[in-house]
Amino acid sequence: MLTTYTVTGMTCAHCVNAVSEELGRLEGVSDVRVDLPTGEVAVTSDRELNLDEVRAAVDEAGYAVAA
Repeated sequence: MLTTYTVTGMTCAHCVNAVSEELGRLEGVSDVRVDLPTGEVAVTSDRELNLDEVRAAVDEAGYAVAA
C-alpha cells in the first residue's frame, strides 16, 4: 500500500533522514521516499497506516504533516 503525505519544515538531508528513520520504524512500513523540494513523503506499507501514528512519527522527527 502506497500512501503520500506532505511534511512541512524539512530543509536538508538531515531532515529527510530523520523523517525517513521515524516513519520506517512504524509497523508494516517497508519503504519511505522523501522529495525534499516538495515535502512529499511516499510511504510503502503492508497495512493501512493510521494518520495519528504517522503524525506522531513525523512529530518525533521534529516536523509536521500538513493538514
